Amino acid sequence: MSTRRIVVTGATGFVGSAVLRRLAVQDPQAQVRAASRTPPPAAAYGARWVDADLADGRSLHGICDGADVLLSLASYVGPDAGRCAAVNSAGITALVAEARRAGVGRIVHLSTCAVYGPGPHRGQDIGALTPAPVSAASAARLAGEAPVLDAGGLVLRAGLVLGKGDRWAVPALVDAFRRVPAQWDGGEGTASFVDVDDLARLIAAFALATAADAGGVLHAHHPEPVRNRDLMEALAGHRILPARPATDWSWRRCLDALAATPGWVSERQFTLLARDHWYRADAAWELAGTAPGPGPLSRLGPAAQWYRERGGVDPG
Repeated sequence: MSTRRIVVTGATGFVGSAVLRRLAVQDPQAQVRAASRTPPPAAAYGARWVDADLADGRSLHGICDGADVLLSLASYVGPDAGRCAAVNSAGITALVAEARRAGVGRIVHLSTCAVYGPGPHRGQDIGALTPAPVSAASAARLAGEAPVLDAGGLVLRAGLVLGKGDRWAVPALVDAFRRVPAQWDGGEGTASFVDVDDLARLIAAFALATAADAGGVLHAHHPEPVRNRDLMEALAGHRILPARPATDWSWRRCLDALAATPGWVSERQFTLLARDHWYRADAAWELAGTAPGPGPLSRLGPAAQWYRERGGVDPG
């Protein structure tokens, strides 16, 4: 089998760095070109590092020359609408155009289930869902899927990603629990989560697969949803939350408490965390030929210290 030549964008990011680690384990012979706006001072995981910024199309020229696979893992998720469009839409369009010019045979692009907008969503698959993004970041990420699909590439829409390096999901839960110190409307809300190393295994499997190329859109998280009550108890068990929720508050009381106490998590974000937002994801693991593992709650231990140190700090 010939040596795989893989380009990874967003290589210093939360998911991208995990994918580099996984590629080094699964195929040490792979030739990996790692692209980032801020490459590390020394080579890591045997990759060759290059400077690239999705917001600067000129920096992408030649990035995919000689490559077999492009793993498009960079994104911007902040509040700046202009940068969202420049990175997540125009930047991905320019990157895919460069990949097509270079003759890259396989493109895998990481997107997000946030493109579906407000729920409730309870176990739907791709065909049963219509994207309805409500933020500039998710709208631009939806737009960035189009050039990938036009090129015959694979779009992976992930749920909430947990693990060391997570600056949004668990910090948001900590901020929300500080302001709403109770079980949220019975704690029955379910959502799609994935541990970052499991997501990296899935992405690496698609990068290294020798089977026919996959295209279209797939969900990329653990197939089993996580119930909010179980997640909050697990966080408390790892001392990431100060205590297990002792009382149960109605949804209305939860929203009132959230609004009355200063913090960075919005009502929309709180709803995403506390109510039903889960999506079928069996197909991706089956197609990649890899097992999803025991689930994200069982993976919290190695990241617990990271979360304890960070607390509920605003990622912005």
